[in-house]
Amino acid sequence: MAKAITKPATEKKAPKKAASKSKALSIEQVAESILDKFRALNIEQQLQADLEWCLGSYRFDGNPVGLVDAINRSLFILKAEQIKKTKGITATFISSIEKALV
Repeated sequence: MAKAITKPATEKKAPKKAASKSKALSIEQVAESILDKFRALNIEQQLQADLEWCLGSYRFDGNPVGLVDAINRSLFILKAEQIKKTKGITATFISSIEKALV
């Protein structure tokens, strides 16, 4: 009877892990979260309208200039509200907005 040739044992490689998604929010997600926060607190109706318009414009043409400007104005308002200790506006929320703008 012939001997069977055995293959040398090879180590099994672990499957590659999927690339981790960036935890930083996109500018569109940031604008939506700011808009939700303003609606929940019922403040800055004019800025809410501006954010909605700029968000629609950004989705249409992909130009973030107006949206970034509206987010910067919103950031100023949110920081003022944080100083007033308005419920729901945390330092984490503000820092996530600042990270998205960088």
